[in-house]
Amino acid sequence: MAEASSAAPVTGTSGGVGLDLTGKVVVVTGGNRGIGLGMARGLVGAGASVAVWGRNEEVNRGAVEELRGLGGTAEAFTADVSREEDVTAAMAGTLERFGRLDTLIANAGVSGAYGRLHELSLDDWRRVSAVNIEGVILSCQAAVRTLMEQGEGGSLVLVSSLAGIEAPTRNTLYGATKGAVLSLMRGLATEYAREGIRTNAILPGWIETEMTQNSVNSQKFTDKVISRVPFRTWGTPDDFGAAAVFLTGDGSSFVNGQQLVIDGGYTVF
Repeated sequence: MAEASSAAPVTGTSGGVGLDLTGKVVVVTGGNRGIGLGMARGLVGAGASVAVWGRNEEVNRGAVEELRGLGGTAEAFTADVSREEDVTAAMAGTLERFGRLDTLIANAGVSGAYGRLHELSLDDWRRVSAVNIEGVILSCQAAVRTLMEQGEGGSLVLVSSLAGIEAPTRNTLYGATKGAVLSLMRGLATEYAREGIRTNAILPGWIETEMTQNSVNSQKFTDKVISRVPFRTWGTPDDFGAAAVFLTGDGSSFVNGQQLVIDGGYTVF
């Protein structure tokens, strides 16, 4: 049993639990739609300034307009995270606009190539891994360099998937990329802790987004899969806002190397 400590807990300015993000700057890759935008909405609601990184300039603009309409401070940067020059430029733009970085949420991802492994090509793998693994690595490299230069610590949040810990039938390549993200998270959590940089992962379950619309519209899928969610419903992007706020805020300063599953209880049912 851990000994009681007389030291004061690490707290923020909102109810003493580190949920007020005023003054913090967060990059959300893939923050222009889906789960990324849901997290961005939660972050601006808690007072953070958000830099949205996404490939589609028009979609980026729409996301920023929405976030500003909520009273938040947000800016968009057009970037394909699988391209190192795009990541470098987006980070430079973020720092020029906001002056600092506190948290990176590496959320950008693409869907897998469906089929049994022997039916797929190496190009299928390269398409998925370029964004889902290499894009996360490049984003984390840029963020870590910035956070170390600032010398004040910070937070890395890597978005994986239940596919990274379960058997994603006919979607093995996608699952492999998401499993790699979890391995990367654990390595970063130990590698940069002494610089005050904590690293954690979020694992979404079955969430209704543009990427999952074919499954959402399938009654067969609903009967076989969503019936295993105790709530009997899909999750929504806004179910991720509070998690993003927690992992950004000072209240999670001793949370490191952890996997936060947000799946409505699917994995325990």
